[in-house]
Amino acid sequence: MKLIVGLGNPGGDYSGTRHNVGFEVVDEVARRWGLVFRSGHQVEAVVASSPRVPDGRDAVILVKPLTYMNRSGLAVCALRRYYRVMLTDLLVITEDVNLALGRLRARRQGSAGGHNGLRSVIEAVTSEGFSRIRVGVGRGDPRRGLSARVLSRFSADERPTMDETVDRAADAVALFADAGIDAVMNTFNRRETGETDGAESGASEG
Repeated sequence: MKLIVGLGNPGGDYSGTRHNVGFEVVDEVARRWGLVFRSGHQVEAVVASSPRVPDGRDAVILVKPLTYMNRSGLAVCALRRYYRVMLTDLLVITEDVNLALGRLRARRQGSAGGHNGLRSVIEAVTSEGFSRIRVGVGRGDPRRGLSARVLSRFSADERPTMDETVDRAADAVALFADAGIDAVMNTFNRRETGETDGAESGASEG
């Protein structure tokens, strides 16, 4: 069983912002697989699950925590215990303002790298040993503070790039469900950089 978590903030005020790209990715995966998000098992999250997704992969649980970004780990930890998911079967998707708009970066493990949502998950599961996909959202308007930029929406020029990036990230999630994080790194990191990141997959991200 795979537990796939998109990080973001609940509510219409945050919909479509850079901070909520993780939500957009799992929404796209749910749409492709015909899954519907419902309230979690006494957890502040919405969950979309199926015993097997349509193309025959193992059970997949899609999650959107409703705890706000800084407390995402509470929902992740509770659902991981409920579904008895191993850390190696946990994937977290989040935005990265330090990655260029439209870039993807997959890792098997690593530090929070300054991301509060990842930090919360690491603290809750007491380990950095879970997979993650970072989605490059760019830094937005440089005249604004970092917090304001992360919570800003994409410009009309940026939105088509992000729509295509969300599609690629959903492809990466499907590959993770089918073949694991090494396959994702070998396919998508190579596609992004021209070479595989497999040799350094055990290193922490800064």
